[in-house]
Amino acid sequence: MPLFFLNSLADPFLVSFALALPLFASTAAVAESVPPEAHRPLKILILGGTGFTGPFQVKYALARGHKVTVFNRGKTHPGELPEGVEQLIGDRNGQLDALKGRKWDVVIDNPTMLPKWVHDAAQILQGNVDRYIFISTISVYGNVEKPGTNETAPVEKYSGSDPMKETRDSVIASKFALYGPLKALSEKEVEKWFPGKFLIIRPGLIVGPGDETDRFSYWPVRIDRGGEVLAPGDPGDPVQFIDARDLAEWTIRMAEQGATGVYNATGPATRLTISGMLEGIKSALDSKATFAWAPTKFLEEQKVAPWSDMPVWVPPTGEDAGMGCINIQRALDHGLNFRPLAETARDTLAWFKAQPKERQEKLKAGLTSEREKEVLAAWHKQSR
Repeated sequence: MPLFFLNSLADPFLVSFALALPLFASTAAVAESVPPEAHRPLKILILGGTGFTGPFQVKYALARGHKVTVFNRGKTHPGELPEGVEQLIGDRNGQLDALKGRKWDVVIDNPTMLPKWVHDAAQILQGNVDRYIFISTISVYGNVEKPGTNETAPVEKYSGSDPMKETRDSVIASKFALYGPLKALSEKEVEKWFPGKFLIIRPGLIVGPGDETDRFSYWPVRIDRGGEVLAPGDPGDPVQFIDARDLAEWTIRMAEQGATGVYNATGPATRLTISGMLEGIKSALDSKATFAWAPTKFLEEQKVAPWSDMPVWVPPTGEDAGMGCINIQRALDHGLNFRPLAETARDTLAWFKAQPKERQEKLKAGLTSEREKEVLAAWHKQSR
């Protein structure tokens, strides 16, 4: 599953941040109005909390009247936590003493990609938290050839020698082939240590302001620039993604509900095509861009890769054919909702334009301007 490992990769240990505006600032507001407070305030421990989705969880939880503690290394966005948030300093690699002797209603585990991290934290937290919420990924699914993959589908199998000895470096060295299998084993650790008390959320591609991977940001940035834009595949190809703020807010509401079990979490609520996404972004930005639709076969010949060179999009063929059609009905039935695409597009572009000049000059996903021009020229020559 060569494309799948990036679906929800927002691990703060793997993503470097160079933000001009803090994610806790108004540019990343969780909503235009303050959400109503929860019926019962919770004591929430967030493992991570300062990466991509974590800040949105923190701000939304505070707005709903919860007491929030974060546990992290203190290296991402230092000094930017909102007033009233308790910060515990430590490291998932053996430095967990700050968690000892404390009790919380809920723990939200954001950054884990190694089963050992769950194992070690669980030994301390078991009996001291009522529920364990684990943010996993749809990358755990072993087969997405058919549309409609739901939470009962088989997950990836680990084929290494000892999963408890795997490290971040070994995941990277495997070119992320280990990512899905190790996430699946991390889920098993959660289930083992917190039977009947776990909530596993499997997001798809997470997007929005603050995403340093540019896996969605490429499109608002490119469309805002205008001109002829290379567009991939068939305009009717399905795509899925979720705004980090929608994921974060729903996670907090699920914590309030005492929800347990496993849920896919991507979006939107109804089928969205790559054409609908690109045209929606164009409309939101009031852009004059035009789209040149190049078929999958031509892009393959030009060595233009789906997902990386053409972000969000994966052709609905082969082993990843159902990647844009993951079944999220269970999450919808439990209150997952979505802000408009236009809001995500505008906020993402505004965030990106606030970054340092050197950051804006080099997108981390998508084609460079020079390469896009070459491919467009080749397409026009072939299609004459």
